[in-house]
Amino acid sequence: MSAAAEREPGAAPTPGRECPLCPRLVDFRRRHRHAHDDWHNAPVPAFGDLDARLLIVGLAPGLKGANRTGRPFTGDFAGDLLYATLGKFGFARGAYSARADDGLALVDCRITNSVRCVPPENKPAPSEIAGCRAFLIDEIAGLLRLKALLALGNIAHASVVKALGESPAKCVFKHGNLHALKGGVLLADSYHCSRYNTNTGRLTTAMLEAVVGELSRQLA
Repeated sequence: MSAAAEREPGAAPTPGRECPLCPRLVDFRRRHRHAHDDWHNAPVPAFGDLDARLLIVGLAPGLKGANRTGRPFTGDFAGDLLYATLGKFGFARGAYSARADDGLALVDCRITNSVRCVPPENKPAPSEIAGCRAFLIDEIAGLLRLKALLALGNIAHASVVKALGESPAKCVFKHGNLHALKGGVLLADSYHCSRYNTNTGRLTTAMLEAVVGELSRQLA
């Protein structure tokens, strides 16, 4: 195992707190550690049980969201919408309070990001997406009961497709698309649940609920 990775018992390798793979991201998180020493400011681990059948893949931690709290989609608007939707369809239980210790639990669901460290302006470079893909590959391989993936945004979609060795030409991103992948795994696409996408009307609550609802039906 490389110095960039750590492994918990029974879990796939995950980036260590001092993961050195992406120099720009290392510098960015170090600067924020100096400014906010009470924040997580490190690679954000996946959230949820390893026996989940659904894996949700986002883009990267938000600066004041997951990078602050240490849990994917926690502490910003994207989490407000995502966790409310997951709760509506039985993929989460408990009250989401935008804190990693709020007691919220996922049900048959796990959440990770294509890039585990917060990028400047929420825009990871292609080399950073590629550099972190090994962790996504290991994450997927560690889910032995995996039946479906939900990609939030085109970057997450492309990273999942590459991680699984699928053809990008055959798996084109479009909100609401469902792709039957090798091994009987289903990939669903949604626009990312960011505040920008909801403010501009690119994604509505109903649109996200339609995608998650269909996944719920597929896994029933």
